[in-house]
Amino acid sequence: MITGALRQTGRLFTLAAEVARAIFRRPFQFREFVEQFWFVAGVTILPAALVSIPFGAVIALQVGSLTQQLGAQSFTGGASVLAVVQQASPLIVALLIAGAGGSAICADLGSRKIREELDAMEVMGISPVQRLVVPRVLATMAVAVLLNGLVSVVGTLGGYFFNVILQDGTPGAYLSSFSALAQPADLYISELKALVFGFIAGIVAAYRGLNPRGGPKGVGDAVNQSVVITFLLLFFVNMVMTALYLRIVPPKGG
Repeated sequence: MITGALRQTGRLFTLAAEVARAIFRRPFQFREFVEQFWFVAGVTILPAALVSIPFGAVIALQVGSLTQQLGAQSFTGGASVLAVVQQASPLIVALLIAGAGGSAICADLGSRKIREELDAMEVMGISPVQRLVVPRVLATMAVAVLLNGLVSVVGTLGGYFFNVILQDGTPGAYLSSFSALAQPADLYISELKALVFGFIAGIVAAYRGLNPRGGPKGVGDAVNQSVVITFLLLFFVNMVMTALYLRIVPPKGG
């Protein structure tokens, strides 16, 4: 069992390295990339915007309650916005991309595999990785980066509304605390996380789609496995990136 898991992990990293190399090869499948970009964006924009509102509200309410108990209510805005931008927003985007776009990518590639379309492409000298996988992975990465900005804005506005309206906070204190605690590096790490998370979601979905087992039922199992594996990897990578960021980048004013 351990040997099989290590073998699967090695193949996943091999596919990731192959995709990274193929990105810079010609010809680039621009039309396929645009089609996948619009598809992934279309199935994730509305859910991401709707989910970000309660996320921002819950974070603002919880942080506001804690800061009020500590007598530091003036820092509610900065703390809640940083939590949304640095942590919640990239994870929301990545989870939705993995659950909606990634599952569709996995199902599409898996169905092509069991119909032997990918084998036919290899016989004709066409690389399935460069022709099909690279545009899909780049699409998930591009959507993740762009959608991360939308979720950050909507989540911040939701937190602002609930803090000011429900917790009797003042708009000036909310905005001033954010400007006092935040720095450009917080936005950079958020976008970097979104880029990496989008890459992980696309790679895992493509890997499970290229390796289904047992016909159509195996494709369904591969879709479920891709979502679960992506979730686990996202939380682990997020922990590592957050720890490195806090080590490397000093807090503002520190």
